[in-house]
Amino acid sequence: MKKMNLKKLLCLTAAVLLLAGALVVPTGASSAYQTYTYSIGGTALYSPDAYTATKAVGASEMGLESLLPEDAAADSTLGKLNNPSDLVTDKAKNVYIADTGNNRILVLDRYYKLKRVINTFTNSEGVPDALAAPQGVFVSEPNKTYPERLIWVCDTANYRIVVFNEQGEFQRIIEEPESTLFDRSSVYKPIAIAVDEYNRLYVVSSTTYQGIIVMTDDGTFTGFIGAQVQSLSAWQIIWRRFQTKEQRENSEKVITTEFNNISINPNKNLVYATTSSIKDADVESSIRGSDKSGKYSPVKLLNANGTEIMRRNGFWIPAGEVDYSSKSTDDITGPSTIVDVAVGPEDTWSMIDSKRNRVYTYDFDGNLLFAFGDNGTMLGNLGENGIKAIAYQGDVMLLLDKTNNNITVFRRTEYGDLLLSAIAAESTQEYDKAINLWTKVLQRNSNFDTAYVGIGQAMYRNKDYVNSLSYFESAYDTTNWSNSYREIRKEWMSTYFLVLLLIVVAVIVGVVLFFRTMGKINRRVAVSGKKRTFWQEVAYGFHVIFHPFDGFWDLKHEKRGSVRASLFFIALAIATFYYQAIGQGYLLNPRNRYSSLWAQLIGVVVPLFLFVLANWCLTTLFDGEGSFKDVFIACSYSLTPIPLLVIPATIYSNFCVSAETDIIGFIGTLAFIWLGILVFFGTMVTHDYSLGKNFITILGTLIAMVFIMFIAVLFTTLIGKIVSLITNIVTEIQYRM
Repeated sequence: MKKMNLKKLLCLTAAVLLLAGALVVPTGASSAYQTYTYSIGGTALYSPDAYTATKAVGASEMGLESLLPEDAAADSTLGKLNNPSDLVTDKAKNVYIADTGNNRILVLDRYYKLKRVINTFTNSEGVPDALAAPQGVFVSEPNKTYPERLIWVCDTANYRIVVFNEQGEFQRIIEEPESTLFDRSSVYKPIAIAVDEYNRLYVVSSTTYQGIIVMTDDGTFTGFIGAQVQSLSAWQIIWRRFQTKEQRENSEKVITTEFNNISINPNKNLVYATTSSIKDADVESSIRGSDKSGKYSPVKLLNANGTEIMRRNGFWIPAGEVDYSSKSTDDITGPSTIVDVAVGPEDTWSMIDSKRNRVYTYDFDGNLLFAFGDNGTMLGNLGENGIKAIAYQGDVMLLLDKTNNNITVFRRTEYGDLLLSAIAAESTQEYDKAINLWTKVLQRNSNFDTAYVGIGQAMYRNKDYVNSLSYFESAYDTTNWSNSYREIRKEWMSTYFLVLLLIVVAVIVGVVLFFRTMGKINRRVAVSGKKRTFWQEVAYGFHVIFHPFDGFWDLKHEKRGSVRASLFFIALAIATFYYQAIGQGYLLNPRNRYSSLWAQLIGVVVPLFLFVLANWCLTTLFDGEGSFKDVFIACSYSLTPIPLLVIPATIYSNFCVSAETDIIGFIGTLAFIWLGILVFFGTMVTHDYSLGKNFITILGTLIAMVFIMFIAVLFTTLIGKIVSLITNIVTEIQYRM
């Protein structure tokens, strides 16, 4: 009986374990890759998948085996893709692949089944012709000039463009354009093409460095657009200044970098052009500096005139990977290598990084919506360096994998639908709907800062400025926060204009009375001959800052200052910097980072002590007349402008907008310039030096400060090693005992 009960118990336990195993979904099993965005600080924030892989479409799924000749060994590559280079779709959701290695264009239906092959044709002269290594393909929709869909093929190895209708019938050949603007040494090799609704052709030639070639539909050359200038190092710039004309001509030419692909936004007739030949250092500098100009951006958005108009309003400019230090491996380092762009719904657009097999999708304002992709063999991952092209097919995203010679199909998720619905509501000015949709996005992804910005922008457009501030603060979006605050401040100023005017007048009168009172005190003390009080010694600091020559002279010879007053000015400077650290407005401290009082104390006392010590030591050797005490008092009194300028600037920072932050920076800079001038003339008067001698002494003082710091660090390190050695010896003795 006991054996039977034990057997039942074991069976029940096994059943429970099997059921639990069936219900538990392993982490990462739902997706072969991680979808993420970036915070304003450059930290990857994981998010739900916007697209999930549903299948990989290879040669067998396309039905390419039917293309094999009876003797399959004769050319087995015909039954599969061979080094495919490009992928596009049309409005009917047909798919077009530039199968470069097989010298053909494959046309698939919306279900990825082979419809036709374009490889051979009879040209306009009645001569049999064929494509050779076509690398680019574009499909234009019917318009007034061309009532049927056209297929534009970059017949790369034949140095021409060939046009077919949607049935694959030959229409015409567009030969190499002719112009004196072309470099004589360059060879026309079209690798990518786009056509706008006005039938303008935008062609990328792999050996043309002047930019994107623009032609009419009959092949007439009209110009170049989007030339990407190569950067010069500082040494190259300086060296070229000293070169003769002949030397510059014989030296390495500074040429523009070439583009590698092109796409077009059909709704706006704007061209996206990509390049992977910009130096990594320039791309990195552009990313880190949030360069809005796009000078070294790997993706450019050009209008018909060639003007770069891309909006780069996101936390990071559209350039692919941001934190590539943590998103790198031993083999994959540096910025993204961008090889293609595709325009999606609601003017969103995606770029692909061939280095990491990754997709980065942005809205039209340049906000990163999501990024995903990786190397691997699981569904959704691509072969190493395999990603070659991207295209949208309704709510489906297609990625061309040249390594595995297939297409991976990604379908948009509910989360992705929400993102696009929110963007669509904003574009149609349905702001209440947009707020509701962005809120639903946040319910699924609280890490998505762009959703906070979206809600804030919708509230701003609804004139709900006060509530929009908190959403902009959640995303650390100082630009939009400033716009909302400007409207709040404008309303407040119009309501309380008289009160504000009275406050300004009161402040001006107060400042004038304060300095007038300080002047009276200093004049009275100068002739009194009595022992000076502490506050009279402090008041003298306000004379020194405006009259440094006689001020520092009396400070030393008439003993108008003291050590106790000097300590007061030091303490006041420390308190000022501490107040600045904790009291700055949101625009100057969006992350609420505060510094401790101890840190401010070190930041003031250590440099001051080092300067006084170094200056006194140096001037002792060069006949300086000032003692250590004299130098200390002079330098301490020189700190007086710091609270006078920094405190008002800090108060003002709580009421300013973005355009006015430069004023605050200027006031802070002015305070330190004033401090430097006072220190310079203070030491000159204290030591009774000439202007030139004092200048040399100040430079020597700065060098001596560095030397003293080096000695201090060396001494501290040595003491640490001695203590460590003694500790190890004692530990060893205790162990042996």
